[in-house]
Amino acid sequence: MKKLISFQLSGRFWLLALLALFLATITYGQSAFISGVVTSGNESVPFAHVYIAETQSGTNADENGNYRLQVTTSGSFTLKVTAIGYRNTQKAIDVNGNQTVSVNFELVALPSTLDEVVITGTMKEVSKLDSPVPVEVYSPLFFKANPTPSIFESLQNVNGVRPQLNCNVCNTGDIHINGLEGPYTMVLIDGMPIVSGLSTVYGLTGIPQSLIERVEIVKGPASTLYGSEAVGGLINIITKNAANAPVIAADIFSSDWGDVNADLGFKVNAGTKAQSLIGLNYFNFQNKIDNNDDGFTDVTLQNRISIFNKWNINRLFNRQFSMAARFVYEDRWGGETRWNKSERGKDNIYGESIYTTRWELFGTYQLPTTESLKLMFSANHHKQNSYYGTLFYEADQSIAFGQLIWDKSIGSRNDLLAGLAMRYTYYDDNTPATAAANGNETRNNPSKIFLPGIFVQNEIAITDQQKILLGLRYDYNSIHGSVFTPRLNYKIMSINKLNVLRLSLGNGYRVANVFTEDHAALTGARTVEFEEELLPESSWNANLNFVKKIYTLKGLFIGIDATVFHTYFNNRIIPDYLTDPNKIIYANLSGHAVSQGASLNLDFNFESGLKIL
Repeated sequence: MKKLISFQLSGRFWLLALLALFLATITYGQSAFISGVVTSGNESVPFAHVYIAETQSGTNADENGNYRLQVTTSGSFTLKVTAIGYRNTQKAIDVNGNQTVSVNFELVALPSTLDEVVITGTMKEVSKLDSPVPVEVYSPLFFKANPTPSIFESLQNVNGVRPQLNCNVCNTGDIHINGLEGPYTMVLIDGMPIVSGLSTVYGLTGIPQSLIERVEIVKGPASTLYGSEAVGGLINIITKNAANAPVIAADIFSSDWGDVNADLGFKVNAGTKAQSLIGLNYFNFQNKIDNNDDGFTDVTLQNRISIFNKWNINRLFNRQFSMAARFVYEDRWGGETRWNKSERGKDNIYGESIYTTRWELFGTYQLPTTESLKLMFSANHHKQNSYYGTLFYEADQSIAFGQLIWDKSIGSRNDLLAGLAMRYTYYDDNTPATAAANGNETRNNPSKIFLPGIFVQNEIAITDQQKILLGLRYDYNSIHGSVFTPRLNYKIMSINKLNVLRLSLGNGYRVANVFTEDHAALTGARTVEFEEELLPESSWNANLNFVKKIYTLKGLFIGIDATVFHTYFNNRIIPDYLTDPNKIIYANLSGHAVSQGASLNLDFNFESGLKIL
């Protein structure tokens, strides 16, 4: 009896198996396939999502853009293709029987993609994915998602970057990157340094946001390429090319606090040889707010106007030539709510009033030589007239900067960059810090600092997936003497470009500007004394960055960007006002500080267009 049951079960099993095999054979015989390649221009589009709209069945292309999709029924269908950074497209197709249909797609790239071209990390235009230096890129659309009066406030939405107001009354502030304070963050416009010492936050206020193409951020030391101040990181504001800018752009922002911010942009063509971009920014806030009822303004009142003008000159062989200038005037004050301008400098009602006038000039000129040689230059002048109650503070700062860069490819594996740089800083104020004793009298003694330098870096392609970047810079400062700053960056990428690992090791330094706005708090006659030969403030940084891209079968893209960092900082210079009331004593602090941490960015891009960061 048991053997009979066993036989009957085995017979049913084999009968069902034969039936399933027969049906599968019929199904396979009726299956059709759609195959092809997805391209854009002369390049393939990897991991594009290809699917049938009527059934939602689909597949992803491989790293070469090739796809193959099975169809089990005949009929007319709509075949759609989506890819991050490209405009969606579709085609109507007919499928009959078990034929193989070949359908190729040519996609059109959108203005902004996930694999942008970046400049800041290596001073060269390279793909963000191929750069051995991790560079974060933010478009104007990112900042418009949370409108603010200036880029300074907008940067609070960037992971690891923290704008900080240091004075609620006078509204001075700076930007911290990965835990290091504002003086160790370098700010550039179109690759040229424009902020140092006295100017702090002024580099990021008054830039018309309608003229900004993108913002690139490098976290970690970058002094090998950019010299002093690139200790914690750098922020590069890249303005639009006049040739590609809109004819007119306007952006007006206001809130229930009563502030008004207006950005206006215009493009003018000067024949066929040149294009000019003109920008105007105006910010006004005159609402006295005292929510805590302490008699003082909670927010600094401001009235600021900024004018920006950039020229792009068309030259033979597409050689680069651009120049830009910016002028900023600002009147801001804070203090007792009863204060008005007639009380400026008086002692009956306390107020802090600051008038600021600033101009900047910067540009790039590619020399007409067979070698790739670029001359980059910038100059700025900052004048400040301030009253802190009855204490008057007046300062002038001028900075001139120039560098010549030679870009040379050696064979197919070496990409060389070398340069000569020169920076001159002039600073003068009405405090004892810029006065020198001359017998029983004192005379004015402005600070004048020369900082020539030379740097070289070589990007070596070990394999198609591995790169190493080696760099070294030498500067000679008229106060600190010789300064060496090395760097090393290593990048390894998977063959399908879905995983990227970057390791960065580098040194950053800052030639301390010992004459700053802090001297507004000084009273009486003091002399400046250097206790020892000052060393430049210095940091050593290790940074490990991992980037992963995930493409799902439903067209969802997930981007993961994770970083861990460790920074060792020493030689901090702080003025000593207390040891001797008649002196300002400068010396390097003994000991060191450590800043370490981790950051994680997650980026979700849905096929519907929804994006979550």
